[in-house]
Amino acid sequence: MRTLRPYLFKTVLTLCVSFGLSTSAWAAHGYALWGELKYPANFTHFDYVNPQAPKGGELRLVSNLRVSTFDKYNPFTLRGSAPAYLSNLMFDSLLTGALDESGAAYGLLARDVQAAPNGLSVTFVIHSEARFHNGQPVLADDVRHSFDTLMGPHTSPVYKTVLADVAGLDVLGERTVRFRFKKPNRELPLTVGSLPIFSRAWGNSTDPKTGQRKSFDQVVMDTPIGSGPYTIGPVRFGKDITYVRDPNYWARDLPSRKGTANFDRIVVKIYRDNTARLEALKAGEFDLMRFFSAGDWARRVKGKRFDSGELVKGEFTHRLPTGFQSYVLNTRRPPLDDARVREALGLAMDYEWMNRQMFYNAYQRVQGLFGNTDCSASGLPGADELALLNPWRGQLPDRVWGPMATPPRTDGELGLRGNLRRAQALLREAGWTVQGGELRNAKGQPMVLEYLDSNEAGARVVTPWARNLEKLGVTLRFRPVDFALYQQRLRTFDFDVISIAFQGTHNPGAEYADLFGSEAARTEDSGNLAGVSSPAVDALINRMVNARSRGDLVAACRALDRAITHSHVLIPQWSATTHRMAFNDRRLARPDAVPSYVDGEGWAMDVWWSRP
Repeated sequence: MRTLRPYLFKTVLTLCVSFGLSTSAWAAHGYALWGELKYPANFTHFDYVNPQAPKGGELRLVSNLRVSTFDKYNPFTLRGSAPAYLSNLMFDSLLTGALDESGAAYGLLARDVQAAPNGLSVTFVIHSEARFHNGQPVLADDVRHSFDTLMGPHTSPVYKTVLADVAGLDVLGERTVRFRFKKPNRELPLTVGSLPIFSRAWGNSTDPKTGQRKSFDQVVMDTPIGSGPYTIGPVRFGKDITYVRDPNYWARDLPSRKGTANFDRIVVKIYRDNTARLEALKAGEFDLMRFFSAGDWARRVKGKRFDSGELVKGEFTHRLPTGFQSYVLNTRRPPLDDARVREALGLAMDYEWMNRQMFYNAYQRVQGLFGNTDCSASGLPGADELALLNPWRGQLPDRVWGPMATPPRTDGELGLRGNLRRAQALLREAGWTVQGGELRNAKGQPMVLEYLDSNEAGARVVTPWARNLEKLGVTLRFRPVDFALYQQRLRTFDFDVISIAFQGTHNPGAEYADLFGSEAARTEDSGNLAGVSSPAVDALINRMVNARSRGDLVAACRALDRAITHSHVLIPQWSATTHRMAFNDRRLARPDAVPSYVDGEGWAMDVWWSRP
């Protein structure tokens, strides 16, 4: 499944677990959202790292991107594909979160963070030791340059969405910056604190054709100048890229970085398909692979190297939000603009059969937007939720005021047959009737939908749903396309149905305006793939972003959960509470402690180390 916004949203949503404003607590070394910081000012390292971990060796990973290679080193521009993990390894930000704590962040580039009592600004003081890869100091002007560039015309509009309430940035000194906000916003210190910071010298060259300085979208193969622990080393296009640890990494002894970035080299190998990746793992061509396929994990992760103990399988339990991996229905197009049709399509999905027959009972069904968090809605709306929902009667489905929507099940008394009968009734109500043996509307048009994917293997999962839709007279055609074309069609919303693995968060905020806001629905390359455009939803997102207490936040996100779930723009899929990884136990070592918010291979890159 495609994961939305691989750099910005991974960073923002990870730190959304760990940051905010309002009734928060802050100290010079960090910032807590709803309570006290776990780590005091004099902490020496995070509990889940080995501060004596040896440096050296090599970690060999595999790219899970659906591309055969990459064609740029700039991960922030719209066109092209950047190498896997480049953003995480090469760019430091002002703040960084801890993997064992919810609601907190600690200084990285910033040695001091001060949020204004009125919530209208946050000030960062940059470490005097902070250096870019070229040896130049990280200064306030570099922070301003990074902010201005990301807000410019050549980057994804997601930056403009999540930073819409940032009024501006003031350079108060050589190493001091202040972000000003248009209104108090508990999330904005997080958002600006997690932005990647890069040097003004990156791409500071002239276009040979025009003689003028390059625009940011022309900065394609210029080696990024960041301040992270790794730089780009040897590259074999179409085969692999190597990141080399910077021995002079400025933050190697900071408490928030102690015991991390232990490998001298991280090699990311590129294979054209999942079968090639799996066989290469068995052959010992790389050291670690994360698995998303229950079938692969149960049946195909085996061989001589597993029998000998060289390769082992590990399932690491986490407390991360489940997210809301879903089929996304593009409501900009008929007949998907009719909620009755969308609900009928969801009724034809037999998840219980799929989990039993295809997934080895390895998954749980996604429940709403905020599964495994306090923000998840259930039962009837409470008084605090009703206070937010009641002004929008008539603009939201009536069922929003009833019990929380749950995905239809097929293991009850009525089973799939009963669900399909309900779906038929909804389709008739929407004007679709059987004519000449086919389901047609009043104009005689059949219902034919296209499921777009960039991986032919997706047909296996979507086929059972398509078979059930055929029983209703609905044709769902599977259309695999090249990844570049897939990206382009998503940017322009040129699809009927797709699958997206949306990441979750314990502290939702402005990023949901990009996912479900009306302005984003009209903006190409936004995250609002479903095309949700509703003043009621906009208002609920606004209340969520501007919550002044934990209780206000929970009420607003539960109300939003009800509004989106009852609109049936998403057909929920499945999730798991473990990370499944196979790894080389003879080459790799790891700390005994597994942090609560472990993030799969990112955890391995960050805190594992090479055995002698």
